Amino acid sequence: MVSRCSGGVRRTVRARGILPAAQMAWYKREREDDSGAGEKRSIPAGVFTKCPGCGLALLTAAIEQNEYVCRSCAHHFPMPTARRIDLVMDEGSFVEADVAIESIDPLGFKDTKKYSDRLRAARKTGGASDAIRVGAGTINGIPVEAGFFVFEFMGGSMGSAVGEKITRLFERALERRVPALVFSASGGARMQEGVLSLMQMAKTCAALGRLREAGIPYFSILLHPTTGGVAASFAMLGDLIIAEPKALIGFAGARVIQNTIRQRLPPGFQRAEFLHDHGFLDKIVSRPDLKPTLARLLRLLGPRPM
Repeated sequence: MVSRCSGGVRRTVRARGILPAAQMAWYKREREDDSGAGEKRSIPAGVFTKCPGCGLALLTAAIEQNEYVCRSCAHHFPMPTARRIDLVMDEGSFVEADVAIESIDPLGFKDTKKYSDRLRAARKTGGASDAIRVGAGTINGIPVEAGFFVFEFMGGSMGSAVGEKITRLFERALERRVPALVFSASGGARMQEGVLSLMQMAKTCAALGRLREAGIPYFSILLHPTTGGVAASFAMLGDLIIAEPKALIGFAGARVIQNTIRQRLPPGFQRAEFLHDHGFLDKIVSRPDLKPTLARLLRLLGPRPM
């Protein structure tokens, strides 16, 4: 209890180690004038990245230098499209085509934002005119027509512009009689274009059919993730289908499938290793080995002169 007399109050407060605010001022000033030796120093954001595979905190710069692959557990981080082109294609050989082809807003679609506004924002953040970059180049001197999905652009979704670019890629490969390669990373058909985006599945597969009739090889390289309408069309129709380790590949999401069939899905369902074990993939190739593997296969399976 605190005594009611002023002297008692003063004695009790001091006894409990509590000082009036005026008498605490000297302590605050002393702490403010401290040299800062005990001050907690924060690390700038982005210096370290936690690996989802092994849980280690890795230097972000070291991850980038190792082609976005963890040196400890070989986990494959998402890779910017521009870096992937540099990784696979011979230096300076890739010449991009159809740059002027862009999506429009034929339905006047709007959810929380206008589709036209989303497209403008995606072009700034994705660094591309749409969700795929296509063009001609060489891999270890072997000429190819190649397409690289830009996942940074609206999740690599396939709209009318993407379907047109892939169709033209197959047509150029047929005209030049060179192999076609598509590196897929997509969430599927673009909902903002409705049935027009779904039509691209049939359109691209028709062009691919003409390429196959001519005996021109098509390599499909599946990255993380490859899902929806892309997985349900040209991505799974390659003469050779390759995937990166642990890539998510499938049509509907695992949760949707599990809730539909009312059964627990097996471990690793829809991952590259599971699909390979069940015969849906020909080969799983880690990122550092991808270019030499593609070059070797292109030499073996390239088109023969007519």
